[in-house]
Amino acid sequence: MSLLSAEPRVIADATPRNTWTSPWKRVTVIGGMFVAVFWLIVVFTVQWWAPYAPLEAVGKRLQPPSWEHWFGTDALSRDVFTRTLYGARQTLPVSLAVIVSAVSIGTVLGAIAGFVGGRVDSLVMRLVDVTPAFPPIFLAMAVAAALGPGLRNAFVAMVIVWWPIYARLIRGQVQAVKHRDHIQAAVSIGATRWRILRKHVLPLSFTPALINATLDLGQVVILTATLSFLGLGAKPPSPEWGAMITDGAQFFYQWWIAVAPGIAILTVAMAFNFLGDGLRDALDVRAKR
Repeated sequence: MSLLSAEPRVIADATPRNTWTSPWKRVTVIGGMFVAVFWLIVVFTVQWWAPYAPLEAVGKRLQPPSWEHWFGTDALSRDVFTRTLYGARQTLPVSLAVIVSAVSIGTVLGAIAGFVGGRVDSLVMRLVDVTPAFPPIFLAMAVAAALGPGLRNAFVAMVIVWWPIYARLIRGQVQAVKHRDHIQAAVSIGATRWRILRKHVLPLSFTPALINATLDLGQVVILTATLSFLGLGAKPPSPEWGAMITDGAQFFYQWWIAVAPGIAILTVAMAFNFLGDGLRDALDVRAKR
C-alpha cells in the first residue's frame, strides 16, 4: 500500500487535555477544612458544652478511658477529654497571633526593603540573616528561657523566630514585581511611592506569604506545645496541650493522659497542612496548566 492511499491516522493526544480539577474538591482538603472549623468552634464555644470544668476533680485519679471519661482522668482526677478541649483555647489563639504578627512585621519590613533598596535593604537583610544561623526550636527556646516561662513570652520568642521568613519572602516578591510595566506606568503619571507600593506592588506580592502562613500554622502549633512541654510555655495547672503531654510523660503506663493532647496536635497540624496545599494549588497559576 502506497503512502498516498493510506488512510489518515487520528492522533488522539495531539491536543493537550486539561486534567486540572479544583483543589477544594479533594478529600484531604475538605477533611482539613472540617477539622480546622471544628477546632475553631471548640475555641469559641467549649465553655458552654464541655462535660466538666478543666480544673475540677471529677472521679478517681488515673482512671482509664470509659464511657464516663472518654480519655480517662489524670493524676489529679481531672477529666483529660475536657482539658484537651480547653487546651485549644490556649494553643490555637497563641499560634494564630504568632502567624499574624510574623506576617505583619515581615510584610512591612520586607516590602520596604525590596521596594526602597540601598542601605535600607542592607539593614533589614542583615537583621533577617541573623535568625537562619540558628535552628528555629533552639532560638525560640533561648529567647523564651531568657524572658521566663509563660505563653506571652513564648509568643514573643516565636514571633522573633518567624518574622524573618516572611520578610525575605515578601522582599523577593516585591523586587520581582516592581519592575513590571504597569508599575513603571504608575511612576510615569506621578503616583507616590507609598501608593505604588500599597496599591500596585503588595497585592501582587502577598499570595506566597498567605500560602506559607497557612502551611506554617501547623508548625507553630507544634512549637507552642514544644515550649510548654519543656516548661517554657504555659504554666500548670493551665490545660495546654504541651503541658498535658508533660504530665503524661510522668505516668508512662497511663498512656491516655498524653494521647489525647497528642491527637489534638496531630489533627490541627495535618488540617492546616492540607488547607495550605489546597490554597497553594488554587492560587498557583502553573498548577492549573
